[in-house]
Amino acid sequence: MYLRACNILLRHQMPCLSDTVNIHSFNKQIRAFRHALAAAAWWLLASGLGLASPAALARTVLDLSTPALPVGLMDWGDYRIETGATVSPAGIAAASGSGWQPTHPEAIYPLTTGQALWIRFTLPPAPDAERWYLEIPYSSVDRVSLFTLDSAGQWNEQSAGDTIAVNAWPVPHRHPLLPMAVSAEEPRKYLVRIENAHSFAAPLRFVSESYLSRTEQRTSLILGIYFGLAGLAVMLAALSAASLRDTAYGLYAVSVALMALTQAAITGIAGLHLWPEWPAWNDLSPLVLPVLAVASLLWFSSAVVSMPARSRALHHLLTGMGGVGIVISAGIVMVEPSNHFQLMVPYIVISMFIVVAALLWAGRHGDRYGGWLLAGSLPLIAASVFPLARLSGLIPVSFLTMYGMQIGMAIELPIVMVVLMLRSQHRRENMRRIQGLDRVDPSTGLINEQVFIERMTRMIARSGRLRHQGAVLLIDLVNSEQIQRDFGRRAAEELPLRVAERLLSTAREIDSAARLSEQRFGMLVEGPFSAEEAATLGPRIVARCLMPYKGLPEDCVAQIRVAYALVPRQGPTAEIALARLAQRLTSIPSDSKRAVFMLPDYKAPTVAHFV
Repeated sequence: MYLRACNILLRHQMPCLSDTVNIHSFNKQIRAFRHALAAAAWWLLASGLGLASPAALARTVLDLSTPALPVGLMDWGDYRIETGATVSPAGIAAASGSGWQPTHPEAIYPLTTGQALWIRFTLPPAPDAERWYLEIPYSSVDRVSLFTLDSAGQWNEQSAGDTIAVNAWPVPHRHPLLPMAVSAEEPRKYLVRIENAHSFAAPLRFVSESYLSRTEQRTSLILGIYFGLAGLAVMLAALSAASLRDTAYGLYAVSVALMALTQAAITGIAGLHLWPEWPAWNDLSPLVLPVLAVASLLWFSSAVVSMPARSRALHHLLTGMGGVGIVISAGIVMVEPSNHFQLMVPYIVISMFIVVAALLWAGRHGDRYGGWLLAGSLPLIAASVFPLARLSGLIPVSFLTMYGMQIGMAIELPIVMVVLMLRSQHRRENMRRIQGLDRVDPSTGLINEQVFIERMTRMIARSGRLRHQGAVLLIDLVNSEQIQRDFGRRAAEELPLRVAERLLSTAREIDSAARLSEQRFGMLVEGPFSAEEAATLGPRIVARCLMPYKGLPEDCVAQIRVAYALVPRQGPTAEIALARLAQRLTSIPSDSKRAVFMLPDYKAPTVAHFV
């Protein structure tokens, strides 16, 4: 009656405006004024009649006309926790006021199996130009029911949650989203019943249809980027595991896939798109999948730092804890729902400590990638603290509890992929070195004597066929003992490596340098060139080796002696040329000041004939 009188008064007091103001604009002004007046009237009525305790006078008014969305219930509602599923909405509505307490936006309600959280609130008159929804941004809640009191005095129920197939929700969504009947003329009474196996701490928010459309587009973009990155990482890891035959890549693909499925379950994407008709698995997946993801992470950590070769005990600990994770997953399925997090949280926390300790140990014991892998995993480990604390009832639902692990994984994925690629490159280099030990000197990287003779044989044949000269050089390092006396054993051991470096810098791409023994090297210099040009090879190498070496004392230089031969003129075969060069170097007096020696032309030995 009061509102109707206000409307009549408005229409009689402003008739002249119809001639000067657009009728549509005028009607919008009337509706806005009516909403504000109705809300004020309802608030004055509630305050005057004393519907709540004295503390209720200080509560935040629930106003859906504000442009700032979403609108939180804040402390406008009242709550109580009841045991037993037989309590009806009518019985709760008629319950005495002594058991009700004001709601709080960050409250953590201690629920367990068999208990229900009841929240009552009255929605003041609000704009009804578009649809409104009650949003509970927590996809893992077991069941949320919204009861609306109709004109006949009956409570109509709408339900959503993990224990209900998402396809059967009033609005299939990532988390419970329940339509509300909003009136611009009169207040509406509502009851909410929340059932959860463990504590509940999600806010109750009111959102309009337009706001919901905008936020869902933004959320879909962010989630699409994350799941696209995770899918790319799984594909690359799986292909690398197949092509490189590397177990670490395969375990990483499994780990990333399980972590992505975990995030899909936590954010409600999986329930909406992957298993919308499996409510039982939708309820269990946010608890089972994280345990399996951690188990795969333990196996991956052991493989990527080569733990079986470093410490059998730590390897067995990591793989054993991974096996325990499978047992824990089976236990979560079988135990009473209120005990789920009591199995899940301790296992994940202990496993994370073991992973960190194992990576630190591997890094300190020579693994070059253990530290980088730990650095990449730390954001994910730090982000996992928030959902674990939420499951334990320590903090309410927030952005970090819902999306913190996605941020951590977005940082972790590229770092770990780079670590794996560097590790694979290092392994391939080691395999090439191992496979080439029979052809390459492992300390200098030069070819060995066997390969040197093979190449020398081909060079002599090629020089004879093309009618030009090639050169073969033997180089002896003659002052190793002096270097050891003057500068120590380490300098003497390093000197042959420096000589090998200088030989490689002197040789052309078509030439070959070899290490034939501890103190002897060889070079093959492809022709054609003249005898005069060949005579400059030895002095150039001697001068190059006498130059100071970086990191060594100035007087710590290599003194070498070079014997060279033009082939095939001074050595028709590789065996003859090498034998003549070795004999020439052996015959040099130890006190000789000369460093370069050339062989004379080869003369085949004569064979005596007897009559």
